[in-house]
Amino acid sequence: MRDRGKNRKPMQRGRYLSTEAIQAVQSLKRATLAGAPAGGAVATDPKLRRLLKADMVAVFRELAAQGEAHLALEVFEEIRKEHWYKPRLFWYVDLITVLASKGLRSEVGKACSYLKREQLEPDTDGFNLLLKTLLDAEFTQLTMDCFRLMKLWDSEPDRITYVTLVKGLESLGEMDLSAKMRLEAESDYGDLWDFFDEEETAET
Repeated sequence: MRDRGKNRKPMQRGRYLSTEAIQAVQSLKRATLAGAPAGGAVATDPKLRRLLKADMVAVFRELAAQGEAHLALEVFEEIRKEHWYKPRLFWYVDLITVLASKGLRSEVGKACSYLKREQLEPDTDGFNLLLKTLLDAEFTQLTMDCFRLMKLWDSEPDRITYVTLVKGLESLGEMDLSAKMRLEAESDYGDLWDFFDEEETAET
């Protein structure tokens, strides 16, 4: 059996904000409250421009955590332009989660289009979170696109991956896709019924 442990990585959920990062977050939020568009606020904010790499990433993640979807997207786009930028899947999970939570469907599509152009290291847990986020927001096609990316980038689907897909697709009425995922899961793991039962028992 393949060793799937190599694809396990901590999601690094913690966000340490320096004084400079806190000031940048506050400045961006004030600008948008005053009526400035998110893109203009980010492009012209001097506090953001002076930030170091870690602080800029912290600002992006804090904005996402606070539900500031448009600002988070604009800061993320600025991060992608930086010479030090190296993509991280958990950044995309943060971004897509907040965009989906605000119903910004076209922006979710934009974020996923960026993701498709990246080259990421294997990260099964990260993809599992991303797939669940997309399914919860009823993005069927993007879910399947990201599942293909998952395999393309050697992030081995595990049982949680398949349970997420089978149950999520079924809940959206995508019975054919759900059945296809169940068959694929069984080719990797055998009969998943016992695992499904265990999951349902744990949830009750």
